[in-house]
Amino acid sequence: MKPNTRLSKIDCDPSPKRDFHKRYRVIVGSLGYLVTMTSLDLAWSYSELSTYVQFPGKSHMEAAEHVIRYLRATWNETITYTRGSRRVNELWGWVDADWAGDTDTCRSHTGYILMMNGGPISWKSRRQDNVSLSTSEAEFVEASRLNL
Repeated sequence: MKPNTRLSKIDCDPSPKRDFHKRYRVIVGSLGYLVTMTSLDLAWSYSELSTYVQFPGKSHMEAAEHVIRYLRATWNETITYTRGSRRVNELWGWVDADWAGDTDTCRSHTGYILMMNGGPISWKSRRQDNVSLSTSEAEFVEASRLNL
């Protein structure tokens, strides 16, 4: 998604037109498949867009279409695994969180990625179940949940 883009309930359409709603659901559903199988770079975008799948508004559709344009521009990017790296068969990763990134609920958004042999083997991006009081707490909650 575009940098600094924050989607909100304020932009929701309580009664979206049938074709508009169907198109949004198809885009988000397709992104869900891609995130699960191949495109970890879409995890945050998918998480944000799927929140508004019931009542999407114009700004939500614009964000979804921006993701589609991103996919068209990066269709040839691939995940590559190599044995020639410094960390052969060593598992390593990152955990990160934002503090109160969801403007509607004040919940933090967290994500992780686990790498091996130069490529990702597991990843996830999700909204935390609780409201954290600081960035440190949000990151600690996610790291402890993963048992890293």
